[in-house]
Amino acid sequence: MKGIVLAGGNGTRLHPLTLATSKQLLPIYDKPMIYYPLAVLMLARIRDILIISTPNSLPSIQELFGDGSGLGLNITYASQAEPRGIADAFVVGADHVRGDDSALILGDNLFHGAGFPEVLRAAQQDLKGCVLFGYPVTDPERYGVAEVDADGRLLSIEEKPVQPRSDQAITGLYFYDRQVVDIVKDLKPSDRGELEITDVNRVYLEQGQARLVELGRGFTWLDAGTHLSLLEASQYVRILEHRQGVRVACLEEIALRMGFIDPDQCYSKGLELRQSAYGQYVMDIARSLA
Repeated sequence: MKGIVLAGGNGTRLHPLTLATSKQLLPIYDKPMIYYPLAVLMLARIRDILIISTPNSLPSIQELFGDGSGLGLNITYASQAEPRGIADAFVVGADHVRGDDSALILGDNLFHGAGFPEVLRAAQQDLKGCVLFGYPVTDPERYGVAEVDADGRLLSIEEKPVQPRSDQAITGLYFYDRQVVDIVKDLKPSDRGELEITDVNRVYLEQGQARLVELGRGFTWLDAGTHLSLLEASQYVRILEHRQGVRVACLEEIALRMGFIDPDQCYSKGLELRQSAYGQYVMDIARSLA
C-alpha cells in the first residue's frame, strides 16, 4: 500500500501564524504537526509515502525529512500550487499510487488510541473499494456524515447536512483500492472548482464497495486546522505524554518498533537531537529495545 500526506493549502484559518511558515510545521506540543499524520501511515506499515504541499512549504518539509531513509521510509514530494480539493491528491499523486492500494491522510489530522495499529491493518486486509473512518461528534453538521445500518453497512454519505442522519463524522483518513486514480480522473469539479473527496466516496458507495470503520470510545481524532483546535491538540498531547511518560507520534520510536530501523539507527537519530527532551527520549527507547 502506498501513502499520501496531503499537506497543501495556505492555512488561512490560522493567519497570522501561517503568513510566513507552513501550517504543517506549526507545533502540536513538542513536534511539528506533520509528524502526526505521518505516524499514522507508519503504524499501518506503509513505507512508500508522497507528501504533497505548496511550492513555498515543500523546501522546509524536505529539509525536515529528506528522502525518509533515516526512518526506514521512501519519502517523495510533489507540489500543489493551489487548493483544488482533497481528491486532487490523486491527480497530483497519480503516478505514485497507480496500480496499488493507497492511504490518504490530511496533514492536520491527529489520531490516537489503544490498538490503532491493529485497526489500520485489519482495514488494509483484502481491500476492495474504500474504507472510511468514522468518529462520533456533537456537531456532525460541520462534517461529511456517514449513515450506517444495524449491521454496520454504509448506507449514505452526506456533506455538511442540515439534518444529519448520524453523529459519525468522516475523518481525514481514507483507504482506497487501485480504482481510485481512474475514479478521480472521471470526476467533475464542484461549483467551487474543486475535486471533492465525498464524490469519490459516493462512487464506491454506489458500487457497494464502501465501508466504515467506527473509531469509538478509546480513540481520539482531532483536526488542528484552527487556533483553538491547534491549542486543544497540543494540550491533549501534553497531558498524555506528561501522565504516561510516552511520546505520541514519535517517528523514530515507531520506525524502531515497526522494524524499519534498528536500535543503533534509532539511537543515532536521538543523538542528533540530544539537547532536547525529545532526543533524550529517542535515545532511551533505542537503549531499552536494543
